[in-house]
Amino acid sequence: MHDSYDRLRDRMVVEQIEARGVRDPRVLEAMRTVPRHAFVPGPERIFAYADQPLPIGHGQTISQPYIVAYMTELLSPKPGEIVLEVGSGCGYQAAILSRLAKWVYTVERVSELAKQAEANLRDNGFYNVTCREGDGTMGWEEFGPYDGIIATASGPEVPQPLMGQLALGGCLVMPVGRLYGGQVMVRVIRADADRFETEELLDVAFVPLIGAYGWRE
Repeated sequence: MHDSYDRLRDRMVVEQIEARGVRDPRVLEAMRTVPRHAFVPGPERIFAYADQPLPIGHGQTISQPYIVAYMTELLSPKPGEIVLEVGSGCGYQAAILSRLAKWVYTVERVSELAKQAEANLRDNGFYNVTCREGDGTMGWEEFGPYDGIIATASGPEVPQPLMGQLALGGCLVMPVGRLYGGQVMVRVIRADADRFETEELLDVAFVPLIGAYGWRE
C-alpha cells in the first residue's frame, strides 16, 4: 500500500497543487513527502489524496491539499524560523510547516484533537513541533514573537493577540470573513512596530475560529 500512497501523493502534487500555480519547490517537496493519509482518521483514509477537505471529528476538517500548500506558500517559512499555528486539527498542516521551519508551536482548542495531533506528529517522526490545548485566538505568547503565524479556521478579523505576537517583518496568513461563507484569505506583514500591511487574496470557506478573539462557541 505504501507504493500506491506514494503514487497518489505524487499525483496530488502534480494535478491539484502545481497545476493551480503553487511553485515553491520546498513547499512542493513537503507536500510530496509528508504522508497525509497518516493524519486522516481511518474511515476517511481512502480519500486522503482526494481534492477535498475531510472530516476529522468534532465538527472540524483537514483542509483540501491545495489550500494547505497555498497557505504554506503564502507564509513561506524559512529554515531557522519559528512558526505558530492556530488550530492543530489532526496535525497535518503542522507537519508540513515542520519540514520548512526550525520549530512549530501549535494550539488546538478541542482536547481530543490536540491529543490526536500530538500523537500523529510523534508517531510519524515530526519532532520539531510542540502542541498544546488552548484558545488559539490568544496565540502562545511564551514562545513569541513568531516569524510566521498561520490560522486554519476563519475569524471575523485577525485576532489582536496574534498581531502582537508577530515579529517585525513577520507574516501572518488566515481566512477572515462571515461565519459561514464570504471569507477571504488574508496575508498580513508586520512592517514595523505599529504598521501592518494586509492583502486580501483567495475566496475560501473554513470552519469558524472559536475563542476570545474569534467567534463565540
